[in-house]
Amino acid sequence: MLLLPFKSIKPEKNQTNSEQPKRRNSSRIRDHLANERTYLAWMRTAISLMGFGVVIVRLRFFKSPLTSSPGNGWKLGLIFSLVGLVTVLISTRHYFAVRHDIDEDTYEPADRWVLVFSLAVVLLGAGIIYYVFTLPLSPVNTLVFE
Repeated sequence: MLLLPFKSIKPEKNQTNSEQPKRRNSSRIRDHLANERTYLAWMRTAISLMGFGVVIVRLRFFKSPLTSSPGNGWKLGLIFSLVGLVTVLISTRHYFAVRHDIDEDTYEPADRWVLVFSLAVVLLGAGIIYYVFTLPLSPVNTLVFE
């Protein structure tokens, strides 16, 4: 039996049997815990996307050290970071919507978020592949650490 921490199901001295506190439905609790785990997984994904964007910009992977132009790597890094921020916003909104639907017992899984984030990852991956394979192969295209 799952109980929330710090909640006692024992009746107090002045309560009668008809005034006993309700026990929470264990299946509903499992649904909420699963919703929280999903939310935390989306947060880890967002942090990873933002971190990867920072790494791309910081390492300046797509910039030749002998050129004075900033290169295009910063654009890809910025896109990764922005997608990470949008992931935080959308997943937070989704968490509270699902929480409300679980409480109201009206939850229906939506396929649109799976499709949206799958498309975003495909586009980001395509951007990385495009930049990697369109760089000219020369010894000046190396990693530059600052």
